[in-house]
Amino acid sequence: MRGWRDSDLDRLCGPAAAAAAFATRPDAVLRLFYLETRRREVGPLCAQMARNRRPYREVTPDELMRIAGTEHHGGVVAIAVPRTIPELGTGPFPPALLAAPVLPLLDGIGNPHNLGAIARSAAFFGCTGLLLSNDPRQAGLSDAAYRIAEGGLEHLEILRLPNPAVGLRALAPRFTTVAAVAAGGVPPEALPRGKPFLLALGNEEIGLPGLTAAACTHRVTLPGSGRVESLNVSVAAAVLMHAMSG
Repeated sequence: MRGWRDSDLDRLCGPAAAAAAFATRPDAVLRLFYLETRRREVGPLCAQMARNRRPYREVTPDELMRIAGTEHHGGVVAIAVPRTIPELGTGPFPPALLAAPVLPLLDGIGNPHNLGAIARSAAFFGCTGLLLSNDPRQAGLSDAAYRIAEGGLEHLEILRLPNPAVGLRALAPRFTTVAAVAAGGVPPEALPRGKPFLLALGNEEIGLPGLTAAACTHRVTLPGSGRVESLNVSVAAAVLMHAMSG
C-alpha cells in the first residue's frame, strides 16, 4: 500500500463487488475484511489473499461499518488500489469496445448511484466498456458507484471521452451514435443496425448537453404512457441497452 493514501483507495463493498475485483484485478486488492456470517463465502478470497501475502481479517459489524464508511457493506469490504481512467484516443483503439452491441457514454450524470446502476446493467447486457465525459457534474468511480454496480464496473473498460462533441464525430465511422432524449427521438426498434451503438446518456435533470446531442447521428426516445414525463436515467439506460442489444 506504499505510496497510497487511505482516502485514495477503492472500498469495494459487498460479496459481488469484492468477488469481481478478485476475478479481474486480484493483484490490486490490498486488504479484505468480512463478518463472521460471510466466512464461508469469502473462504476462496482469503486463500487468494494468503497466497498474495496480503492481510485479511474477520471483524465485528461496528468495525466493518467504520472501514466501509457505510452500513450498506453487505458483510464484505475489499480495499483496492484505485483504477485509473485513461482517455480514449491517446493510444490504439481498444478492440474490445467494438465487440459489444452497445457502448454507453455518460455525460453529466452526477449521482454515483446512477453511475453504478448503469454499469451493473451494462455488464448484465454484455457491454464491455463505459465512457465518461469530463463534464464537471459527471460522477466518477467512487465507493458508492462500486457498491451499487454489484461488480459490474470491474467487467467494463472505463475510459474518458473528454470532449464528446468532438469525440462522437470521430467515433461515427465505428459506431452508430445515438443520443437518449426524453422526447423527439425514434423508438429503439427504428434505429439502423449494422454497427455497434454508442449510446449517449445525459444529466438526470436537464439531459444531454446540446452540443453532445447534436454530435450524435440519431436520437432515441422510449415511448411511455404519458402519465409521467420520463424514467430515471439508470432505468432508461437499462431499457435502451436491452432493446439495442437485440
